[in-house]
Amino acid sequence: MNYILFDGPYRNALLPFTFTRPVADIRVGILTIREKWEKYLDSTTTTITEEYLSDKFPMVELEANILINASFLPNAELVAVIKSLEKNQAVFYEDDVVAFYALEAQEDIDFDSFDAIEYEGEVLQIQHTWDIFKKNGQAMEQDFELLTEGRKSVSIPSSNNVICPENIFLEEGAKLEFCTLNATNGPIYIGVNAEVMEGSIIRGGLALCEGSQIKMGAKIYGPTTVGPYSKVGGEVNNSVIFGYSNKGHDGFLGNSVIGEWCNLGADTNNSNLKNNYDQVRLWSYETEHFEKTGLQFCGLMMGDHSKSGINTMFNTGTVVGVSVNVYGSEFPRNFIPSFSWGGAHGYATYRLDKALETAERVMSRRNISLTDFDKDIMQYLFELTNPSNT
Repeated sequence: MNYILFDGPYRNALLPFTFTRPVADIRVGILTIREKWEKYLDSTTTTITEEYLSDKFPMVELEANILINASFLPNAELVAVIKSLEKNQAVFYEDDVVAFYALEAQEDIDFDSFDAIEYEGEVLQIQHTWDIFKKNGQAMEQDFELLTEGRKSVSIPSSNNVICPENIFLEEGAKLEFCTLNATNGPIYIGVNAEVMEGSIIRGGLALCEGSQIKMGAKIYGPTTVGPYSKVGGEVNNSVIFGYSNKGHDGFLGNSVIGEWCNLGADTNNSNLKNNYDQVRLWSYETEHFEKTGLQFCGLMMGDHSKSGINTMFNTGTVVGVSVNVYGSEFPRNFIPSFSWGGAHGYATYRLDKALETAERVMSRRNISLTDFDKDIMQYLFELTNPSNT
């Protein structure tokens, strides 16, 4: 069977992260949503997404296909139902379609004509940006079980102070000495060639993915995910870093989501709680207004390729777009459009040629190229967001 992940109705609610990727490539827990589905299905997947992303994330259609709503995270029960789908059948969860069986070139999908299968089991779904950190703990526990079942962890070096070692898993090449690891409240997963430097204090859940690094004396409490090839220092609480991003110095990051290729300068801090303890409002790209989240704790949402200068402060519930450069000692506003350059005293447009030049330089340090696909996406987003008119 050919499996295709589609963005679904929550794609715009997941901006700015879905500006540069399909919903399927959001990281929550240890793995991306796509990686989860591919492990459960034991199959590769392709994608139906926005046209400007489709060259980088193409769709492959065969004679028979099962299309899956990428906002749903897989579990064994749900996957079994999806694998058993036949022609003209669809799986629904409450008001959302989860998956359906489609034939090649079947363009008009009328779900009223499908045999509806109501899924009544438990399932995780990512419908808002804040769901990424809010549901990270549950997703991490599911991923931990998926990745470690039937496998044995590399031995934890004896210099470490360890609580609940049965809930800790080290992959090959993982390095850590003279650290405190407490996995009582959630698993701790240390990926291939990842490193936790001396003096770090970690309370699970934690996912430190392949090639990533926690700097000396860091305080990390969960559930927190540090995606591949990232560096983290200071204090981090209940946050998700997608990958290839750095928060290498002191400063607080809490209840936040950071995209790829971001850098938080030394002593960058975010607030995650309002002084009056009221619920946090967050900028909505759909309504172009600040909308209620229902959360008391909500920090920073930062899109790919964005940066903050030394001593930058972000207020509670701040949304930063793609390729933004923020600096200054005062709080910037709570929504900063993509391709902006500045701080609390105002912004200029971050020129596209300069933004691409920086992205190319940053990515080359990790031996990764900025492809023509990437450049085309950035060009499209630059024209779409047009920060000079905001």
